[in-house]
Amino acid sequence: MNEKTFGKGCRVLILGATSGIAKSLAREFARHGFDLVLAGRDMDEMQTIAADARVRYGTKSEIVPFSATDFESHPEFWKSCGALDGVLCCFGVMHTQNEAENDWQKAYAMIEVNYSASVSILNIAANEFEARGRGFIAILSSVAGDRGRRSNYIYGSTKAAVSTYAEGLRARLFASGVSMTTIKPGPVDTAMSFGLDKLPLLASPEKVAADIYRGVRRKADVVYTPAPWRFIMAILCAVPSFLWKRAKL
Repeated sequence: MNEKTFGKGCRVLILGATSGIAKSLAREFARHGFDLVLAGRDMDEMQTIAADARVRYGTKSEIVPFSATDFESHPEFWKSCGALDGVLCCFGVMHTQNEAENDWQKAYAMIEVNYSASVSILNIAANEFEARGRGFIAILSSVAGDRGRRSNYIYGSTKAAVSTYAEGLRARLFASGVSMTTIKPGPVDTAMSFGLDKLPLLASPEKVAADIYRGVRRKADVVYTPAPWRFIMAILCAVPSFLWKRAKL
């Protein structure tokens, strides 16, 4: 896909289409002429999102059932989506650090959904796009994956794994012309962050979606959103370990 064809008539698959960020992404990409393939578990909610995109922007929108952790179903799911120009991977789970420390099932759920499921479905997408020599992939990681903090290191470790996977995949796909963009939001005002205290630079999902669209369009390697997080995380990553382990973050 080149710059002239990025938009009207292109089909983008949104995985985890009912998340707060994904719903804003659906509107953002539809606004720029993309046809939507919405994938997730809540068929009723996806039907509402699809209908909204059709009414607002006149875009073609369809829904497909998708279970992130049903790995064996992923090849057939991919075939059911038809020809695609891009994939936005938006599904994820976040439990609190205390929950993950004391309940292995909650820790494992984050590992399985955030990392294992992403690798499973994106391996399939990458193979097809690489063979065709075009396409784009974007995945939601997090600033939480840039450095381990005592307050959320289990969740953060799953996002660090996602970022490392995406970096390697990006290097592999580069020669084929397929772009791989890692999205690193800070806290976003969605259901996932509801009830959490002291969230700095809390961003709206609409702002994040607009940043993601611009980043994917210009084939950015990594998108921090809002943008100040790039500089904040650069500073935090430079803090020496002997000081970092004493920080109450």
